[in-house]
Amino acid sequence: MSAEILTILMFVTLMASIALGHPLAITLAGVATFYGLIENGFEVASLLDLFVNNSWGIFQNYVLVAIPLFIFMAQILDRSKVSEGLFDALYIVLGGLRGGLGMAVIVVSTVFAATTGIIGASVVAMGLMAGPALLRRGYDRGLASGIICSSGTLGILIPPSIMLVVYGGLTGMKETSVGNLFAGAILPGILLSGLYLGYVALRCGLNPKLGPPIPLEERTATVAEKVIMTAKNFVPPFGLILTVMGTILAGVATPTEAAALGCLGAMVLAFFNKKLNLEVLKLASEATLRTTAMIMMLFVGGKLFSVVFLSVGGGDVVADLLLGMDVHEYIVLAIMMLVVFMMGMFIDWAAILLVIVPIFTPIANDLGFDPLWFAMLVCINLQTSFLTPPFGYALFYFKGVAPPEYTMGDIYKGILPFVVIQLVGLAVMVFFPQIITYLPDLFFGR
Repeated sequence: MSAEILTILMFVTLMASIALGHPLAITLAGVATFYGLIENGFEVASLLDLFVNNSWGIFQNYVLVAIPLFIFMAQILDRSKVSEGLFDALYIVLGGLRGGLGMAVIVVSTVFAATTGIIGASVVAMGLMAGPALLRRGYDRGLASGIICSSGTLGILIPPSIMLVVYGGLTGMKETSVGNLFAGAILPGILLSGLYLGYVALRCGLNPKLGPPIPLEERTATVAEKVIMTAKNFVPPFGLILTVMGTILAGVATPTEAAALGCLGAMVLAFFNKKLNLEVLKLASEATLRTTAMIMMLFVGGKLFSVVFLSVGGGDVVADLLLGMDVHEYIVLAIMMLVVFMMGMFIDWAAILLVIVPIFTPIANDLGFDPLWFAMLVCINLQTSFLTPPFGYALFYFKGVAPPEYTMGDIYKGILPFVVIQLVGLAVMVFFPQIITYLPDLFFGR
């Protein structure tokens, strides 16, 4: 069977299996096993040898130790209610502006993203806190849904991000090390947050009914009280961010060591918030174990799929197709970004990375693209996968905790402008790559 036919069949089988609802890790491994046997003439022993050798390499990857540490840090922070105090403070500080409460949600989500890195925690926390508050203040349900869901997805991009750790572990390249990826994601994350803030301010400024300010009679706090409240609730999480990111960017600690410091810092914050006890540690540890096991199973399944896909010649087929086009290299880039965007509508981000990174990274290198710049474009693009129907996880996270007044129609309508904003942000970073490369060049002298 030709490489072209096997390539098409592997992708079709994978998509069909995912659409039928089969577990992702098992699907990736099952498709790899089936087509691996076809490709090598049903020599089971040699296929198992191939699988064992490649799987063992995953568990020897020191960078991946950061995954359970960052997850544990996020779980502790989620249970220490750090975000609640910050939201309450910004509720008072920004509530008097048109759209101010919505902007407060975006600011809190941005800070929370820089301390947790897990979408589910951000969206659920803000859905529980801000969903009812926005509703009570007369916010448009669609706009409120879009604000909470989109700002919650910043957790997958702003460091420390599990996705960036996974990407760095997959490539094994110096240019796309976890440190470089973390540094490269800071300004894009801030840019997207700023675009969200600008959009909310503009829309509510033009139409105050979409996001009315808090009534004047409820604005009783003095300027000094506002400053004290904000500082009291902002300094602890910001200190944790500096602990984790500062040690990495200063070259004092590796991402794995910084993740361990982050766990310690998260437990200190939980202690001072009087939330650190054996029950919290037990629940956080159990959640960390489950999530880490799921991610590592995806790693193994994805690795098996990519190994078989490349062995049947699938990588060469895709490379010849894209590189053989008589078009500008940015057209090829646009095609690759479109493929990532479309896959994000149906497949989990981890599976997308596991499938496309081994295929697209060599093509990007052949086209002369900066590996770090290309990696960040993929990751920024993947942020939209949490918002795009039919399988936008952030939408379901929010719906699961939101008041019943928020319908799926409200949520779908509300997130569309924010998906467009994310794509605009992606385009800006295509034409201004320094947004991505400036900090890695500054801190690591790439």
